[in-house]
Formats: sequence, C-alpha cells, structure tokens
Amino acid sequence: MTKPSKSSVFRTPRDQQLRSCITQEAARLMYEEGVKEYYVAKRMASKRLLGHVGQHNLRFRPQDLPSNGEIRDALLIHADLVEGKERTERLFAMRVVALRVMRALLPFHPAIIGSVSTGHVRRGSDIDLHAFTEDPELLEVHLEELGWDYESQEVTIRKHGGFRDYLHYYIEDTFPIEITVYPPHERRIQQRSSTDGKPIRRLDADALEQLLLSEHTDAWLRYLLTQEFPRFLF
Repeated sequence: MTKPSKSSVFRTPRDQQLRSCITQEAARLMYEEGVKEYYVAKRMASKRLLGHVGQHNLRFRPQDLPSNGEIRDALLIHADLVEGKERTERLFAMRVVALRVMRALLPFHPAIIGSVSTGHVRRGSDIDLHAFTEDPELLEVHLEELGWDYESQEVTIRKHGGFRDYLHYYIEDTFPIEITVYPPHERRIQQRSSTDGKPIRRLDADALEQLLLSEHTDAWLRYLLTQEFPRFLF
C-alpha cells in the first residue's frame, strides 16, 4: 500500500484554502508588480497574508507553500482573464521575433526555451535563448556585426551540486531578449525546469518554424506574405 505524502495527510481544508490564497497572491505579484522569481513571489504572498514569520499565532510551514507549477498555472489563468486574445497574438509575435534572431545567430546553435517555447507567455515575458560557443567574444563580435545593442552580465547559478558562472546577453528588440551562453558540450545535457522538474523544452530554429506552422498556421502564412505583426504591438 502506498504511503500518502505528509502534505496530503495533514493538509486541512483551512490549509488548502490558505495554499490557494498564497497561490493567487503570488501570481498577482508576478503579473501586476513585476516579481520575477517564483520563490520570492510565494514568500512575499505568504507574508502579506499571514504576517511576519515568528509571530506566536502564525501556523505556517514552508513545505506547505504552493509549487512553482501551481503559481505558473494561476499566473496563466490571470493573464488569460486580463489579456484574452491578445495573449495568443503575443505568443505568435514573440515566436516570429525569436525565429528571426535565431536565424541570425545560427553559427552559435541557438535554441529557444522558456515561455515562448512552451506557450506560457504573458505581458512582460521575454525571449530566452541558449547559445553555444567556447569563446563568448566571438558572439560579441557577431552581435556587433549585426548592429545589435546589447548588455552583458555574468550570472552565478547552482548546478550539479556546485556553482557555475554563465554569461548572459540582454538585447532590446520588439520584445526583450536574453541569451545565455554555454560551452558546446552542454548542448547534450538535458536541463530540468525549476517550475515543474520536467526536462526543459529546447527548440532549434527549424523546430520553432514548424511550431509556427502547426500552432499559428493562418497567422504564420499571412505573416510570410505581409511581414506584418499584430497591431497591438505598436
């Protein structure tokens, strides 16, 4: 007989209601107040709803915070309610911009990840790309030859039980673009999402073009003829 998890055994109706409230407030914080990280959003939401940790009447267990996936799902529902059809148009336009950028970066084997890949975009989403090269300076030279303005930053992340530094490039286009640079051998490494633990969906330019054709058929064919984005972008 399978032993149920602690959260399922001890979660009372009050706990479930509280978890739901934290989920909704965290989603609102991310959408309306620009909080970027799930962890930060859920901690802020719990403190707003429950007060500061340490009060004698506070019955709050960190393990009962909602998962990143729960907050993401609530965030998408919130975005659908606010944006409606605009969100679908935004996803299409972001995928078109991403494809154009990836075609320009082909020597660096670009791959699209994140919300543009999965379809979970919302107002404020950016385009997340991976690029692969042994020498990031070659990418910088390439960006300069393209005439693209960019900023760079070295970001430290926890990976494989240790900490690694990765160079990030930020480009302002129709939508914000973030390019993370990896050494070529990491193309073979299957990364996992911090949201749900599943393998990250990483698409090359050809796969993204197929996605445009299959999920945005009419809009994509119309764009190929007119080269026009949805009007809401302007």
